[in-house]
Amino acid sequence: MNYRKVGKWGLKISELSLGSWVTFGNQLDIGGAKEIVREAFKNGINFFDTAEAYANGMAESMLGEILKEFRRSDIVVSTKIFWGGNGPNDRGLSRKHLIEGIWGSLKRLQLNYVDIVYCHRPDPETPIEETVLAMDYIIRSGLALYWGTSEWSAEQLESAHKACKELNCIPPIVEQPQYNMLVRKRVEKEYQPIYEKYGMGLTTWSPLASGVLTGKYNNGIPEDSRLAKFPNLKKHLEESGILSEQTFVKLQKIQKIADSLDAKLSQLALAWCLLNPHVSSVILGVSKLEQLHENLKALEIKEKITKDIADEINKILEEE
Repeated sequence: MNYRKVGKWGLKISELSLGSWVTFGNQLDIGGAKEIVREAFKNGINFFDTAEAYANGMAESMLGEILKEFRRSDIVVSTKIFWGGNGPNDRGLSRKHLIEGIWGSLKRLQLNYVDIVYCHRPDPETPIEETVLAMDYIIRSGLALYWGTSEWSAEQLESAHKACKELNCIPPIVEQPQYNMLVRKRVEKEYQPIYEKYGMGLTTWSPLASGVLTGKYNNGIPEDSRLAKFPNLKKHLEESGILSEQTFVKLQKIQKIADSLDAKLSQLALAWCLLNPHVSSVILGVSKLEQLHENLKALEIKEKITKDIADEINKILEEE
Protein backbone atom coordinates (compact mmCIF):
# COMPACT_ATOMS: atom_id res chain seq x y z
CA MET A 1 0.00 0.00 0.00
CA ASN A 2 1.22 3.46 -0.88
CA TYR A 3 0.30 6.52 1.18
CA ARG A 4 -0.42 9.75 -0.63
CA LYS A 5 -0.52 13.29 0.66
CA VAL A 6 -3.89 15.02 0.52
CA GLY A 7 -3.03 17.57 -2.13
CA LYS A 8 -0.14 19.72 -0.97
CA TRP A 9 -0.97 19.16 2.71
CA GLY A 10 0.87 16.97 5.22
CA LEU A 11 -1.85 14.41 5.92
CA LYS A 12 -1.07 11.00 4.38
CA ILE A 13 -3.79 8.49 3.55
CA SER A 14 -3.79 5.06 1.93
CA GLU A 15 -4.35 5.18 -1.84
CA LEU A 16 -7.25 2.77 -1.35
CA SER A 17 -9.64 3.50 1.51
CA LEU A 18 -12.83 2.05 2.97
CA GLY A 19 -16.21 3.76 2.83
CA SER A 20 -19.45 2.87 4.59
CA TRP A 21 -22.24 4.16 2.32
CA VAL A 22 -24.88 1.50 1.52
CA THR A 23 -22.79 -1.22 3.22
CA PHE A 24 -22.64 -0.40 6.96
CA GLY A 25 -26.08 -0.80 8.51
CA ASN A 26 -27.65 -2.00 5.27
CA GLN A 27 -25.66 -4.86 3.77
CA LEU A 28 -23.42 -5.41 6.80
CA ASP A 29 -24.13 -5.95 10.48
CA ILE A 30 -21.53 -5.07 13.12
CA GLY A 31 -19.83 -8.47 12.87
CA GLY A 32 -19.42 -8.35 9.12
CA ALA A 33 -18.28 -4.73 9.17
CA LYS A 34 -15.71 -5.45 11.89
CA GLU A 35 -14.26 -8.31 9.86
CA ILE A 36 -13.85 -6.10 6.78
CA VAL A 37 -12.36 -3.14 8.68
CA ARG A 38 -9.82 -5.39 10.40
CA GLU A 39 -8.80 -6.97 7.11
CA ALA A 40 -8.58 -3.59 5.40
CA PHE A 41 -6.30 -2.25 8.14
CA LYS A 42 -4.18 -5.41 8.02
CA ASN A 43 -3.64 -4.73 4.31
CA GLY A 44 -2.49 -1.16 4.85
CA ILE A 45 -5.73 0.81 4.59
CA ASN A 46 -5.63 3.62 7.15
CA PHE A 47 -8.42 5.89 5.85
CA PHE A 48 -12.07 5.20 6.78
CA ASP A 49 -14.89 7.38 5.47
CA THR A 50 -18.49 7.79 6.66
CA ALA A 51 -21.24 10.43 6.95
CA GLU A 52 -24.02 11.46 9.31
CA ALA A 53 -26.57 10.52 6.64
CA TYR A 54 -25.38 6.94 6.05
CA ALA A 55 -28.00 4.52 7.42
CA ASN A 56 -29.39 7.47 9.43
CA GLY A 57 -26.29 7.60 11.64
CA MET A 58 -25.94 3.85 12.12
CA ALA A 59 -22.89 3.69 9.85
CA GLU A 60 -21.05 6.15 12.12
CA SER A 61 -22.10 4.23 15.23
CA MET A 62 -20.88 0.93 13.78
CA LEU A 63 -17.59 2.41 12.60
CA GLY A 64 -17.02 4.04 15.98
CA GLU A 65 -17.54 0.76 17.81
CA ILE A 66 -15.10 -1.01 15.47
CA LEU A 67 -12.37 1.63 15.50
CA LYS A 68 -12.03 1.49 19.30
CA GLU A 69 -9.65 -1.44 18.86
CA PHE A 70 -7.14 0.63 16.84
CA ARG A 71 -4.61 3.18 18.01
CA ARG A 72 -6.05 6.60 17.10
CA SER A 73 -2.87 7.88 15.48
CA ASP A 74 -2.82 4.86 13.13
CA ILE A 75 -6.13 5.70 11.46
CA VAL A 76 -7.58 8.61 9.51
CA VAL A 77 -11.33 9.04 9.92
CA SER A 78 -13.62 11.32 7.97
CA THR A 79 -17.31 12.12 8.14
CA LYS A 80 -19.63 14.40 6.22
CA ILE A 81 -22.30 16.85 7.38
CA PHE A 82 -25.39 17.99 5.48
CA TRP A 83 -28.33 15.56 5.88
CA GLY A 84 -28.80 15.12 9.61
CA GLY A 85 -32.56 14.69 9.92
CA ASN A 86 -35.96 16.07 8.97
CA GLY A 87 -36.14 19.21 11.11
CA PRO A 88 -35.71 22.66 9.50
CA ASN A 89 -32.25 23.03 11.06
CA ASP A 90 -31.19 19.38 10.74
CA ARG A 91 -29.76 19.76 7.25
CA GLY A 92 -27.62 22.11 5.22
CA LEU A 93 -24.47 24.07 6.03
CA SER A 94 -25.70 26.63 8.53
CA ARG A 95 -23.49 27.29 11.54
CA LYS A 96 -26.14 25.65 13.72
CA HIS A 97 -26.30 22.39 11.77
CA LEU A 98 -22.56 22.13 11.07
CA ILE A 99 -21.65 22.45 14.74
CA GLU A 100 -24.50 20.34 16.07
CA GLY A 101 -23.86 17.88 13.26
CA ILE A 102 -20.19 17.38 14.14
CA TRP A 103 -21.10 17.00 17.83
CA GLY A 104 -23.56 14.25 16.87
CA SER A 105 -21.08 12.52 14.58
CA LEU A 106 -18.35 12.50 17.22
CA LYS A 107 -20.75 11.06 19.78
CA ARG A 108 -21.72 8.23 17.40
CA LEU A 109 -18.10 7.65 16.36
CA GLN A 110 -16.96 7.73 20.01
CA LEU A 111 -14.09 10.01 19.02
CA ASN A 112 -12.78 13.32 20.32
CA TYR A 113 -12.13 14.51 16.76
CA VAL A 114 -12.27 13.39 13.15
CA ASP A 115 -9.34 13.93 10.84
CA ILE A 116 -11.49 15.37 8.03
CA VAL A 117 -15.02 16.73 8.07
CA TYR A 118 -16.67 17.39 4.71
CA CYS A 119 -19.50 19.67 3.71
CA HIS A 120 -21.42 16.83 2.07
CA ARG A 121 -23.00 19.06 -0.61
CA PRO A 122 -23.08 22.79 -1.37
CA ASP A 123 -25.89 24.72 0.32
CA PRO A 124 -27.40 27.53 -1.79
CA GLU A 125 -29.53 28.64 1.18
CA THR A 126 -26.57 29.50 3.41
CA PRO A 127 -24.06 32.31 2.72
CA ILE A 128 -20.59 30.94 2.06
CA GLU A 129 -19.24 33.27 4.76
CA GLU A 130 -21.38 31.54 7.39
CA THR A 131 -20.23 28.10 6.28
CA VAL A 132 -16.50 28.85 6.21
CA LEU A 133 -16.65 30.63 9.58
CA ALA A 134 -18.37 27.58 11.07
CA MET A 135 -15.82 25.19 9.55
CA ASP A 136 -13.01 27.41 10.82
CA TYR A 137 -14.52 27.22 14.33
CA ILE A 138 -14.76 23.41 14.09
CA ILE A 139 -11.09 23.12 13.12
CA ARG A 140 -9.80 25.64 15.66
CA SER A 141 -11.86 23.96 18.39
CA GLY A 142 -10.15 20.63 17.67
CA LEU A 143 -13.36 18.84 16.62
CA ALA A 144 -11.72 18.10 13.25
CA LEU A 145 -8.19 18.54 11.95
CA TYR A 146 -9.02 19.43 8.34
CA TRP A 147 -12.12 20.21 6.33
CA GLY A 148 -13.22 19.55 2.81
CA THR A 149 -16.16 19.52 0.42
CA SER A 150 -18.05 16.92 -1.59
CA GLU A 151 -19.50 17.46 -5.06
CA TRP A 152 -18.90 21.22 -5.07
CA SER A 153 -18.34 22.95 -8.39
CA ALA A 154 -15.05 24.68 -9.16
CA GLU A 155 -16.91 28.00 -8.91
CA GLN A 156 -18.19 27.12 -5.42
CA LEU A 157 -14.70 26.04 -4.32
CA GLU A 158 -13.27 29.30 -5.63
CA SER A 159 -15.90 31.20 -3.64
CA ALA A 160 -15.04 29.26 -0.47
CA HIS A 161 -11.32 29.92 -0.79
CA LYS A 162 -11.94 33.60 -1.47
CA ALA A 163 -14.14 33.87 1.64
CA CYS A 164 -11.53 32.04 3.72
CA LYS A 165 -8.85 34.48 2.64
CA GLU A 166 -11.01 37.54 3.34
CA LEU A 167 -12.13 36.25 6.76
CA ASN A 168 -8.76 34.74 7.77
CA CYS A 169 -10.33 31.27 7.97
CA ILE A 170 -8.65 27.88 7.52
CA PRO A 171 -9.40 26.76 3.92
CA PRO A 172 -10.67 23.37 2.68
CA ILE A 173 -7.90 20.97 1.68
CA VAL A 174 -9.83 18.21 -0.09
CA GLU A 175 -12.82 17.56 -2.35
CA GLN A 176 -14.73 14.27 -2.51
CA PRO A 177 -16.19 13.88 -6.01
CA GLN A 178 -17.46 10.93 -7.97
CA TYR A 179 -14.71 9.76 -10.35
CA ASN A 180 -14.47 6.71 -12.55
CA MET A 181 -13.95 5.70 -16.17
CA LEU A 182 -17.50 6.82 -17.00
CA VAL A 183 -17.63 10.05 -14.92
CA ARG A 184 -14.54 12.15 -15.62
CA LYS A 185 -15.28 15.72 -16.67
CA ARG A 186 -15.34 17.47 -13.29
CA VAL A 187 -12.16 15.86 -11.94
CA GLU A 188 -10.12 16.05 -15.14
CA LYS A 189 -11.22 19.42 -16.51
CA GLU A 190 -13.35 21.58 -14.23
CA TYR A 191 -11.11 21.24 -11.16
CA GLN A 192 -7.79 21.66 -12.98
CA PRO A 193 -7.21 25.30 -11.88
CA ILE A 194 -8.19 24.41 -8.29
CA TYR A 195 -5.42 21.81 -7.84
CA GLU A 196 -2.72 24.21 -8.96
CA LYS A 197 -4.05 27.30 -7.23
CA TYR A 198 -4.99 25.85 -3.82
CA GLY A 199 -3.26 22.45 -3.63
CA MET A 200 -6.46 20.54 -2.92
CA GLY A 201 -6.47 16.74 -2.98
CA LEU A 202 -9.25 14.31 -3.90
CA THR A 203 -10.80 11.36 -2.07
CA THR A 204 -12.95 9.92 -4.83
CA TRP A 205 -16.09 7.79 -4.57
CA SER A 206 -17.93 5.35 -6.85
CA PRO A 207 -14.77 4.14 -8.66
CA LEU A 208 -16.79 1.25 -10.14
CA ALA A 209 -19.79 3.39 -11.15
CA SER A 210 -22.09 1.58 -8.71
CA GLY A 211 -20.92 -1.79 -10.02
CA VAL A 212 -21.24 -1.06 -13.74
CA LEU A 213 -17.44 -1.27 -14.08
CA THR A 214 -17.38 -4.77 -12.63
CA GLY A 215 -19.11 -6.09 -15.74
CA LYS A 216 -21.89 -7.71 -13.72
CA TYR A 217 -24.59 -5.67 -15.47
CA ASN A 218 -23.47 -6.45 -19.00
CA ASN A 219 -26.31 -8.96 -19.44
CA GLY A 220 -28.98 -7.40 -17.23
CA ILE A 221 -29.44 -6.66 -13.53
CA PRO A 222 -29.07 -9.61 -11.11
CA GLU A 223 -31.71 -9.82 -8.37
CA ASP A 224 -29.17 -9.62 -5.53
CA SER A 225 -27.26 -6.65 -6.98
CA ARG A 226 -27.09 -3.09 -5.65
CA LEU A 227 -29.09 -1.71 -8.58
CA ALA A 228 -31.88 -4.21 -7.94
CA LYS A 229 -32.05 -3.18 -4.28
CA PHE A 230 -31.81 0.58 -4.90
CA PRO A 231 -34.17 1.52 -7.78
CA ASN A 232 -33.43 5.24 -7.42
CA LEU A 233 -29.77 4.51 -8.07
CA LYS A 234 -30.70 2.51 -11.17
CA LYS A 235 -32.89 5.36 -12.39
CA HIS A 236 -30.04 7.86 -11.88
CA LEU A 237 -27.59 5.72 -13.87
CA GLU A 238 -30.12 5.34 -16.68
CA GLU A 239 -30.80 9.08 -16.82
CA SER A 240 -27.09 9.92 -16.80
CA GLY A 241 -26.43 7.60 -19.73
CA ILE A 242 -24.15 5.27 -17.78
CA LEU A 243 -26.49 2.29 -18.25
CA SER A 244 -26.45 2.65 -22.04
CA GLU A 245 -25.63 0.36 -24.93
CA GLN A 246 -22.71 2.64 -25.81
CA THR A 247 -21.23 2.11 -22.34
CA PHE A 248 -21.35 -1.67 -22.62
CA VAL A 249 -19.69 -1.57 -26.06
CA LYS A 250 -16.80 0.37 -24.50
CA LEU A 251 -16.60 -2.02 -21.57
CA GLN A 252 -16.25 -5.01 -23.89
CA LYS A 253 -13.15 -3.36 -25.41
CA ILE A 254 -11.71 -2.48 -22.00
CA GLN A 255 -12.37 -6.02 -20.80
CA LYS A 256 -9.92 -7.25 -23.47
CA ILE A 257 -7.25 -4.94 -22.05
CA ALA A 258 -7.99 -6.26 -18.55
CA ASP A 259 -7.65 -9.84 -19.85
CA SER A 260 -4.25 -8.99 -21.34
CA LEU A 261 -3.12 -7.79 -17.88
CA ASP A 262 -4.53 -10.87 -16.16
CA ALA A 263 -6.94 -8.57 -14.32
CA LYS A 264 -10.65 -8.30 -13.71
CA LEU A 265 -12.44 -5.31 -15.21
CA SER A 266 -13.08 -3.96 -11.69
CA GLN A 267 -9.38 -4.13 -10.80
CA LEU A 268 -8.41 -2.28 -13.96
CA ALA A 269 -11.06 0.36 -13.28
CA LEU A 270 -9.71 0.97 -9.76
CA ALA A 271 -6.11 1.03 -10.97
CA TRP A 272 -7.07 3.52 -13.69
CA CYS A 273 -8.41 5.96 -11.06
CA LEU A 274 -5.09 5.79 -9.22
CA LEU A 275 -3.21 6.88 -12.34
CA ASN A 276 -4.56 10.40 -11.80
CA PRO A 277 -1.93 12.25 -9.70
CA HIS A 278 -4.59 14.45 -8.10
CA VAL A 279 -6.36 11.46 -6.55
CA SER A 280 -5.25 11.10 -2.93
CA SER A 281 -7.38 8.02 -2.24
CA VAL A 282 -10.01 5.89 -3.96
CA ILE A 283 -12.83 4.97 -1.58
CA LEU A 284 -13.96 1.35 -1.78
CA GLY A 285 -17.45 0.14 -0.94
CA VAL A 286 -17.30 -3.55 -0.09
CA SER A 287 -19.73 -5.94 1.54
CA LYS A 288 -17.66 -9.14 1.46
CA LEU A 289 -14.08 -10.08 2.34
CA GLU A 290 -13.57 -11.63 -1.10
CA GLN A 291 -14.60 -8.33 -2.65
CA LEU A 292 -12.04 -6.46 -0.55
CA HIS A 293 -9.22 -8.86 -1.51
CA GLU A 294 -10.21 -8.59 -5.16
CA ASN A 295 -10.16 -4.78 -5.02
CA LEU A 296 -6.78 -4.70 -3.28
CA LYS A 297 -5.23 -6.50 -6.25
CA ALA A 298 -5.78 -3.31 -8.23
CA LEU A 299 -2.56 -2.05 -6.62
CA GLU A 300 -0.64 -4.75 -8.52
CA ILE A 301 -2.49 -4.01 -11.76
CA LYS A 302 -1.66 -0.31 -11.50
CA GLU A 303 2.04 -1.17 -11.84
CA LYS A 304 1.35 -3.01 -15.11
CA ILE A 305 -0.37 -0.08 -16.83
CA THR A 306 2.11 1.55 -19.22
CA LYS A 307 1.52 4.92 -20.85
CA ASP A 308 0.52 3.16 -24.07
CA ILE A 309 -2.09 1.07 -22.24
CA ALA A 310 -3.44 4.13 -20.43
CA ASP A 311 -3.67 6.00 -23.75
CA GLU A 312 -5.51 3.07 -25.31
CA ILE A 313 -8.03 2.99 -22.45
CA ASN A 314 -8.64 6.72 -22.66
CA LYS A 315 -9.10 6.52 -26.42
CA ILE A 316 -11.83 3.92 -25.95
CA LEU A 317 -13.52 5.95 -23.22
CA GLU A 318 -13.59 9.06 -25.43
CA GLU A 319 -15.29 7.28 -28.34
CA GLU A 320 -18.66 8.75 -29.28
